[in-house]
Amino acid sequence: MARQAAATATALAVVSTSLMLLRRRKRMREKEGEVAVETRAYEDQTPGPSGLKEKTRAFLERPYYLHNFVQATFDCLGAKKLKGSTLLVSGDGRYYNAEALQIVLKIASANKVKKVIVGRGGLLSTPAISNLIRTRKEKHMLGGFILTASHDPGGKDHYFGIKFNTSDGAPASESFTSALCIRTRSITAFKFAKNLPDIDIDILGMVQLPGPFGTFTVEVVDPAEEYTARMKDIFDFAALQKFVARKDFSMVFDGMNGVAGPYAQRIFVEELGAHSSSLIRCDPKQDFGNKRPDPKLIHTSLLAGMMGLKTSSFQNTRNKNYPALGAATDGDAGKNFILGRQLFITPSDSLAIIAANAKDAIPHFSKGLVGVARSMPTSRAVDVVARSLGVPHFEVPAGRNYFSKLMDSNKCNLVGGESFETGSDHVREMDGIWAVLAWLSILAHRNRVVPPGLLIGVEDIAKEHWRRYGRHYTLRYDYDEVESIVAHGLLKRLVVLQRDLQALNSCEELVARGMEVLHAREFSYTDPVDGSVCTQGGVIFDLADESRFVYRLSDAGMAGYTVHVHVERHVRVPGEFNLHPSEALHAHVDAALSLVRLDRRFAPHEPSLVS
Repeated sequence: MARQAAATATALAVVSTSLMLLRRRKRMREKEGEVAVETRAYEDQTPGPSGLKEKTRAFLERPYYLHNFVQATFDCLGAKKLKGSTLLVSGDGRYYNAEALQIVLKIASANKVKKVIVGRGGLLSTPAISNLIRTRKEKHMLGGFILTASHDPGGKDHYFGIKFNTSDGAPASESFTSALCIRTRSITAFKFAKNLPDIDIDILGMVQLPGPFGTFTVEVVDPAEEYTARMKDIFDFAALQKFVARKDFSMVFDGMNGVAGPYAQRIFVEELGAHSSSLIRCDPKQDFGNKRPDPKLIHTSLLAGMMGLKTSSFQNTRNKNYPALGAATDGDAGKNFILGRQLFITPSDSLAIIAANAKDAIPHFSKGLVGVARSMPTSRAVDVVARSLGVPHFEVPAGRNYFSKLMDSNKCNLVGGESFETGSDHVREMDGIWAVLAWLSILAHRNRVVPPGLLIGVEDIAKEHWRRYGRHYTLRYDYDEVESIVAHGLLKRLVVLQRDLQALNSCEELVARGMEVLHAREFSYTDPVDGSVCTQGGVIFDLADESRFVYRLSDAGMAGYTVHVHVERHVRVPGEFNLHPSEALHAHVDAALSLVRLDRRFAPHEPSLVS
């Protein structure tokens, strides 16, 4: 009887447990049903290296346009990774940033994300998000959504964007974005916690709310706190404070009304002691002050004027009344722009000069550089420095993932590109504030025993660098909104032309100018980390006089393609170091552009931008 009673009890327990599991599964299915919202897919959600960027009105007026993209990203990550994970969400503060953030929070909660970290006011710079992802000791760190369209203008009639960075702080890989693109075109529903209230993101601290699948936590953090701590690990703030206090030093930083403002205030003013008047346009605005937040001379006329540099010409007369250092960053604080007194430092020169001084001036590099990398169209100035230092140098395609893989494998720890980008292995994004601190560190190091009144400035360091390594003059011509058939036809013609050097050097466009192409190639890159091969990156002509022409395309989406023509010339004669780039490159620009005008379909196009 006892055995029978025990067996009966066991059977009842099994039945009870089974019924409990069935009820739990039923409740789960009901909850899944409660958070599911039907939608229709869009054919144009094609994320690139910088994520999905579209006109703001697409996000405002097309039903569930943002929701689809976020859910498609979660679908590609998979339910196993999502459950109980931690996510970061913030952006550069542009129009629609706050609304988009609340939408992402509700979709995250409905997808069983346990915790989301946001910057106060919804603000975090792109490099700061990468830093938080890499340094936060969170269980199951998933990555982060960055709400930005980088250097493009903000506002209802301009641009909004969103991208996903993975658990290493780097932009999603090409394979992931390819899968994401496919998913966006097949999505039929997204998950949404409709009962989750909007979170007050202006108050620091932790908020815990009942989500559809348990407690949902949102932590609001100071945007600059942990990033500043990381900068203190990299740079000698005590030495920088001492240098900034010099009476013969002053600086001006242009935040372009982007997200960099709070970081500049915290680091340059509060930590290093610069006067608050050193900061201009450092209050973040949704429309960036109705300007394009792109750190180029054409968009930084106020800064250029304060540094004594007219946008139409390069001045060569030094005036000590101008600030010693001028700098700017773009909307999300990834790009940077460096000026000396009446001198613009090109991104290529900036990368090379940092490389040449890194070991002595920046504690993070005290053991020396392990290697450097640049994007293919970036000038070869840093290559010259790398050879002098005896460290490897890499020429990679456009796309920050190529840099990330090199840094992850410890093949390089300093990277940059001609599109006003510089960074190191502290994060997996480019970092504008970091670049300004790097220049401050170089100035501090070079002036450590220099008496007051004899300050060695940015322009002095640049000219000394040119005397040692030569100067690389560069200009870039962009042709926007070129039809696909015309753009690809042009590049195809150049690919054919580079295969026959004799025919290429017979072109009147080269012969008339006494120029000879020694090497021509279609750019391809074999990744030294995983052996993957990237082809069709553009066409390169290396000339006998150490100059170079680079031709490449970039996809502008609905606007067609942009044709980029890069002209570079390496000069070693000191008498040629103080020329305006247009003067130094006049004949080479004529030759490079003449070669593309040989294509009759492309010939009528005129450059939209020269930089």
